[in-house]
Amino acid sequence: MTAGRGIVHSERTGAEARRAGSRLDGLQLWVALPLANEEADPNFHHHPAATLPSLDIAGARVRVLAGTAYGERSPVETFAPLLCADVAMPAGCALPVPGEHEERAAYVAGGSITCGSDGAGPGRMLVFARGADVVLRATDDARIVLIGGTPIDGERHIWWNYVSSSKARIEQAKHDWREGRFPRIPGDDVEFIPLPEEPIS
Repeated sequence: MTAGRGIVHSERTGAEARRAGSRLDGLQLWVALPLANEEADPNFHHHPAATLPSLDIAGARVRVLAGTAYGERSPVETFAPLLCADVAMPAGCALPVPGEHEERAAYVAGGSITCGSDGAGPGRMLVFARGADVVLRATDDARIVLIGGTPIDGERHIWWNYVSSSKARIEQAKHDWREGRFPRIPGDDVEFIPLPEEPIS
């Protein structure tokens, strides 16, 4: 999903799945748009798992969710060079992290890994020095997400669900939300979430 100049969406579970109960693990990652694309047209494109590159590297199963990794490119549209890959590492696996991106990190979603003398378990992120040769080792079965890309081109501000290089633009978006100027979710003219009242950081 590209929020661009503003998008409204709702993430919902169908009534049948809610009745039966289910488990969902997930990460939501936000990527700052380059300054030139901050007011891009909002859009959403679904990419089924089968359309995303999947490969085996050193015994790890890697799925390239967005951007590039290990010589593969995801079909997901990005506005700047990006790395986002879901990686399943069996215990004992040693995975080299690609060095093509200026900034790189690994978030541990499950299991545990080591990088040199540093260890990391669930909920920890390892951030790597620019240009360093990095090898991750799974001390048990691990699930990680590799992320990275180019540095953002300037300061960003975040308030609630709004991100911008301009605090004034966020204030305009807040005003537009209060006044109902954002489009409604197709098929839902009822649900509306009021703005929280907090200062912009």
